[in-house]
Amino acid sequence: MSTIENKSVEITKGINGLEKVILRETHGSSVEVYLYGAHVTSWKNEQGEELLFVSSKAIYKPPKPIRGGIPICFPQFSNLGPLETHGFARNRVWTIEPDPPAFPPNVNATNRVFVDLLLKPTEEDLKIWPHSFEYRLRVTLGPAGDLMLTSRIRNTDAKPFTFTFAYHTYFSVSDISEVRVEGLETLDYLDNLKNRERSTEQGDAITFESEVDKIYLSTPSKIAILDHEKKRTFVVRKDGLPDAVVWNPWDKKAKAIADLGDDEYKHMLCVEAAAIEKPITLKPGEEWKGRQELSAVPSSYCSGQLDPNKVLQSS
Repeated sequence: MSTIENKSVEITKGINGLEKVILRETHGSSVEVYLYGAHVTSWKNEQGEELLFVSSKAIYKPPKPIRGGIPICFPQFSNLGPLETHGFARNRVWTIEPDPPAFPPNVNATNRVFVDLLLKPTEEDLKIWPHSFEYRLRVTLGPAGDLMLTSRIRNTDAKPFTFTFAYHTYFSVSDISEVRVEGLETLDYLDNLKNRERSTEQGDAITFESEVDKIYLSTPSKIAILDHEKKRTFVVRKDGLPDAVVWNPWDKKAKAIADLGDDEYKHMLCVEAAAIEKPITLKPGEEWKGRQELSAVPSSYCSGQLDPNKVLQSS
């Protein structure tokens, strides 16, 4: 974990003395990830603008998960099972992999700065979820300031196990009522506000004027979040994660969330790359890989319908 020429990985103390890793890219973009939860809490572009939302009331104190950034939901999404909401990966302390494997040969590793974090179950974890696993998360900051999260989960047990998963990403937006999401039109979704009743999305891009909590199914590999006021578009590219959760608590629910400011719902939107409807089953020795890549581009790339190739050819 040395500082290499032109790119750097720094291990330091964050809020309440919790350890965090800062990744810095030569042009000025940066990422911060806490070992507690392997939780990305900051992603800044070359201008130093924060692209992720973290609540001003976030509690950086175990066992409470951090409100905002990119919580990891594993081995259970939401309350879809016997475990605590969203599983336990987001409130365990991970370790830094001191000798991480290289990028595969087909990936251009130039100017990529990364850290590998590792989670294995403790004896206490095995009591609540009796499955042995090794979870390696690679957090990578690319040369254009894009943020990649690659999860590899290996079954190190003698029996199969099944899990659901999500990257619960909180994007920072200027005003939720001025935001639209493209790429999920006409898809089926489960509505968490109606006991996960299945419906089909109508019309054009998704816009927000009240609480939304939906699990979109069989979603494309690219989704765009257009922030009209900031003239910024986030592009989510994902692999191995067929579902996408879209969530904003709106005013009433925001007031009921202790670690969220009453008006902060206006400045956040969760779009979560996930595997929920069809849980993942791993046989002994098998490995699952789920990846998301986030980039932020000027909205002029995205007039009208999203052309993902056009949006992404510059990154």
